[in-house]
Amino acid sequence: MNLNQVTLTSSDLKQTKVFYLKLGFELIVDTPHYLRFACSQGGSTFSFVYGNQVLNSTTIYFEHEALDEKVNYLVTKGIDFLQIPSDKDYLWREAILIDPSGNKIKLYWAGENRLNPPWKVSIQNE
Repeated sequence: MNLNQVTLTSSDLKQTKVFYLKLGFELIVDTPHYLRFACSQGGSTFSFVYGNQVLNSTTIYFEHEALDEKVNYLVTKGIDFLQIPSDKDYLWREAILIDPSGNKIKLYWAGENRLNPPWKVSIQNE
């Protein structure tokens, strides 16, 4: 299977649209109650549906090979980061920011370690 999309809730779709366009995603659906964006690589999409109550227990990960350059570019566009790119003990380099609805976003680069970390389990598919 392949992941098609994830849908999150936004209490302010106008702010959400501006924010994700600024991050560089392509807006493919824009209605008063729903937004859908396409990622620039891989064909995945993600969307937002309008809702008054937003429970922010989700973290969205977006991978970018030139992470540091991407973060520096976004900072010049006025995007604030909670954490600038830093190396993690799980062998990823990541930066953290929050979208207008309070969803946590991690921009990261993991390279080969994304799918093949040194601690990868070897389970045979049945």
